[in-house]
Amino acid sequence: MKNRQNPNRINRASISKSIVFSLVFLVLGFILAYSYSLSQAEQAAEEFTGGAFFEEEERFRGELIEQQERNKSLREELQEKQITIQEYEKSFSNSENRFTDYAEEADALRRYTGILPVEGSGLKVTLQDGEYDANSVNPNDYIVHESHVFQVINELYISGAQAISINGQRIHGNSYIVCTGPVITVDGVQYPAPFTIEAIGKPEVLESSIKLSGGVMDQLVNDNVIVTLDAGQKISMPALLSES
Repeated sequence: MKNRQNPNRINRASISKSIVFSLVFLVLGFILAYSYSLSQAEQAAEEFTGGAFFEEEERFRGELIEQQERNKSLREELQEKQITIQEYEKSFSNSENRFTDYAEEADALRRYTGILPVEGSGLKVTLQDGEYDANSVNPNDYIVHESHVFQVINELYISGAQAISINGQRIHGNSYIVCTGPVITVDGVQYPAPFTIEAIGKPEVLESSIKLSGGVMDQLVNDNVIVTLDAGQKISMPALLSES
């Protein structure tokens, strides 16, 4: 008799092989999936530890550079403002000095024009006619003339006199002095000799200027005028009521 295979046995063998292969493929698939997942995780970790860190570092570096530039700009702005403040302070100081100079100049002009009363130390210069010599041909050679008075006044003003008076009458910028014989007329008022010229200022400076060698005093003495100097006197002069 011929041996015949049992169909049921063949089917069971095929099913067993299919199951085995399925398990094998399932395991392989799981292994592949796990390997792929692990690879993706490693790549993500690499990107985080590499690329992300680099980007973060670049961002911080950019912010630092930007802050440094801002600080530099602020320092330059602060320096400019400090220079501006110094210029303002210097300008204010100079303006203050100019205002002080202007005030002093205005005060000096008021003294010169006689608007303000003045008081202070100064120099008193007295001019007297010389002793008459009967043998002299011209008696005017021994008389004080307005030119002598002008010499003294001009020298005193040049030396810094703040105010000047003649025989107690204060003179100003428009004053006129005229000699009429033995008397002189100051702004319409006549005065006989001797003539006392008072000047307010630094006594030592005023006296030195009058006594300069070859200066005013020597010229007056050569013209037979008797000159007397009295420095350091306290002198007071009232303000002029009106200007002529």
